[in-house]
Parts: sequence; structure tokens; C-alpha cells
Amino acid sequence: MSDANAPHAAKSPPIWILIAATATGPLALNIFVPSMPGLVGYFQTDYATVQLTLTLYLAGVAVAQLGYGPISDRFGRRPALLAGLAIYVIGSLLCMMAWSIEVLIAARILQAIGGCAGMVLGRAIVRDVFDRDSSASVIALITMAMAVAPAVAPTIGGTLDTVFDWRAAFLVPMLIGGIVLLGSIRSLNETNLYRSPSIDVVAMLRNYGRLLKSPVFLGYTLNTAMSVGAFFSFLAGAPYVMVEILNRQPHEYGLYFVLISVGYMTGNFLASRISRKLGVDRMIPLGVAVSLCGAIPGFILAFNDVVTPATVFLPMCLVAVGNGLSQPNGISAAVSVNPKIAGAASGLMGFLQMSVGGLFTVIVGYFQNQTDHFAMASVILLATAGSALFYGMARLSARAEP
Repeated sequence: MSDANAPHAAKSPPIWILIAATATGPLALNIFVPSMPGLVGYFQTDYATVQLTLTLYLAGVAVAQLGYGPISDRFGRRPALLAGLAIYVIGSLLCMMAWSIEVLIAARILQAIGGCAGMVLGRAIVRDVFDRDSSASVIALITMAMAVAPAVAPTIGGTLDTVFDWRAAFLVPMLIGGIVLLGSIRSLNETNLYRSPSIDVVAMLRNYGRLLKSPVFLGYTLNTAMSVGAFFSFLAGAPYVMVEILNRQPHEYGLYFVLISVGYMTGNFLASRISRKLGVDRMIPLGVAVSLCGAIPGFILAFNDVVTPATVFLPMCLVAVGNGLSQPNGISAAVSVNPKIAGAASGLMGFLQMSVGGLFTVIVGYFQNQTDHFAMASVILLATAGSALFYGMARLSARAEP
């Protein structure tokens, strides 16, 4: 294995740029979620079709990340991020102008392609500048700060939907994306000091193949992907439970969702303080254990048909705390397996994360009408247990390597 702790000479860009750029994708995703149930009547369609605005957003994020990594390895992190932010602003504008559910779905995919740039390149930039254990602390700090966006986004989106309509929810991402784009043009420096001489598709596929053949990379990556899957399972199911089953307003979902983001921020804050001391391979199982302490009671309550806002959100809050502890450490471990292709590793990891998340939204959406809250709680438990199993795979494989 490459030296995961090799020092890097690149200068760190302003931390606010990394925070804001990374937050654009989650902001656009979460601000729209409270409006989804209402679009069934607005566009005279069904909930499964409306949910494609979530599922295909995740698919767009997944596929685009495969490109951003190699492109940033070749041309640099800065130009790749600037291009992504520009696409994000255009996609957000088109979402506001959508006149049919099909146009909205297409615009959401474009928005996702742009919004994922900050998510994948923020990780690569951190790995350009910091070593393995320091990366975990910095990533935790960034993700803790960016969790403010998902925390306030559903509240803002639900309020805008109630006062105006669903179109108003896309104005905020468009304006913020524009501000971040202008700030990045002015303040973002290049951190990739060892750029590839060309975009070699064969080499790109070879790098992806090398990563996919690494059980250590796959273990750490799928550990984080399962945690992401638990979160997106909640996003797919919770609005339906709140609006359709419990007859609550969209803005109430947004208010309760603050609990989830506060839980995630709490985990991130703790990770930023103790990751360097404990190391990634102690932090990940700690986070997974905390998540299971939320997923198991949530499953039991759902199995017994106990469905209230508290039984929906409080168990997931604890899952979010655990994810906040484990996610930055799992990300750091995965992109550190081979630092020379950190961009490709970050892109492939993001692809697998969003693919798993998208798959779980489809599963929850398919069973939602038949089993109500139980489908969501079951998938969350499955994902959390899977994250533990994949971490075990990573550790056993790492010990077996020479």
C-alpha cells in the first residue's frame, strides 16, 4: 500500500469555500423533499413518479462523481469545481421553470450533476493537503459545518412551499450556488500539484478496477455507503409518513428534521475533536455502534405500529449521531488507500454511496404504501447492520495485506 501519511505541499484553500461548495448538493436535495408529496396533485401523477426527483437526483450525483475525480486529477480541482458550480446554478434555474414532472426530473438531474462537484472535490482537496488521520478531523469539521444546510433546508423549503409554492424552494439553491461560484473564482487556489498528463480512459478504468479489486477500499467505501443509504431511506420515507400518514404540514417535517441534522453535527463535532487521537479504525466501529442503538429501537417501534413524530425522528437522530462519528473517518480511510489517485477514489466512493442511497430510496418507495413506516425502519436497520459488516471486511483485509 502507498504511504497513507505522506505529507503534502499544497496550500489549503479557505475553509469556507470547502464548506459552502460541499453543502450545495445536500442543500438542493433536502430543500425540495417537503414539497414532494404535494407534487402528486400538482402534476396529476403518482408518488412513485414524483420520487424519481429524489432517486434520479441521487443517480445523477453518483454517475457525475465518476467523471469529476479523473477530470480533477488531470486539469486540477479548481476548474472542475468552478464548472460544476456553474452547472448547478443553471440546473436550479431550470427546476424553477419546470412545466411538467418530466422537465422537473430532467432539471433535477442537471442540478445533481453540478451539485456533486463540491461533494467529491472537497474530499479530494482535503486529501491533497492533509495526511490520513488529519484528513478525518478536517473532513469532520467540514461536514459538521455543512450539516447546517440540511438542517435548515427542509424548514426553509417547507415554509416556502406553504407560503408560496414548490418553485420557490429552488430559488435559494440558485442564489447560494451563484454566491459560492463567485467566491470560488476569487478565493479558491489549486491543490492538485501532481496532475495527470492526460485523461486516459484506459488508465481511468484501470484505476477504478484497481480500487474495486481492493477489499480494503471496498470495505471502507461500502461502510460509508450503507450509512448514506440509511439516511436516504429516511429521506424517502419520512415525508410520506409525516404528510400522508400523520397528516402533518410540510413545514412541520422541516422543523422535526432539524433533529436529524443536529444529531449528525453532534457526531461530526465529536469526530473532529477525537479522530486524530483515537484514529479512524476506532472511530468507525464507535459510530456504527451508536447508529445501531438508534436503528434497532426504531425498527421495534415500527414493527409494533407505533408511529408518531417522536418515534420517527428520535431513533433516526441517534443513527445520525453515529453516522457523524463514522462517516468522516470512513471517507478518510477510503481515499487514503492510494493517495496518488485520491480524486478517482473519491469519485468512485461517491458513486457507490449514491448508488446504494438511490437503491434504498427505490426499495422504500416501492413498499411504502403497503407497509407504511415499517418499510423505512427495516431498510434503515439493514443499512446500519451492513455498514458494520463492511467495516469488518476492511479491517480483516487490511490485516491480511503484507
